Amino acid sequence: MSDHTSTAFDADLANLRSDIAEMGGLVVKAVTDAVVALARRDDGLARSVVELDLKIDAIRRGVEERSILTIARRQPVAVDLRELLAIFRIANELERFGDLAKNIARRVADVGAPGPGRAVRRVELMASLVRKQLRAVLESLAQRDAGKALAVWTRDEEIDQLHTLVFRELLTDMMADPRCIGHCTHLMLCAKNLERMGDHATNIAESVQFIVTGQKLSDPRPKSDESSVTVVRMRG
Repeated sequence: MSDHTSTAFDADLANLRSDIAEMGGLVVKAVTDAVVALARRDDGLARSVVELDLKIDAIRRGVEERSILTIARRQPVAVDLRELLAIFRIANELERFGDLAKNIARRVADVGAPGPGRAVRRVELMASLVRKQLRAVLESLAQRDAGKALAVWTRDEEIDQLHTLVFRELLTDMMADPRCIGHCTHLMLCAKNLERMGDHATNIAESVQFIVTGQKLSDPRPKSDESSVTVVRMRG
């Protein structure tokens, strides 16, 4: 690149990084507010999460458009191209976070009267772990810290294990009292949305690893979700 092209590329990249940081902040808020709305049965807060998702989607579209234009105009190579491609992927992962938070928010009106409080507290704990993972992986991106990204990748098991526990407890509650089946089913689906958020955080961690090292993680991702096994065992 010429000096002028390099300066223009640096400006483009700085803007994209800023967009990703803004998007990440909105996603953290969406996840937080969705679970608070669920716990409090706050329809107004739930609606605000749905509206917030529109902003997240708009930023994602902007990131995609600018990434494509930057590649076409600046023709970056090596590490610069690597980062642009990774930013493109990260924007999509963050958008999925927003979609999953919106899914939780939309269940607030349907979840019904409070059932066993233990399950809601477990879901809140899952959300806390998800936010911790998301903040950590966004920090790893901002700091270009492959070690921190790898730590996020390996900690996904904690969310999986908690999801399995929530799933088992909700199944037990439904078997003990069929009147809470509707309530527990909605909570089960909310917990699954949070578990999937954990997967998206690990996807972002893999992208950060790729930006920093140029290498993809080759080991199988650690997983500890046994919810499907739980169903088989309880049926037996």
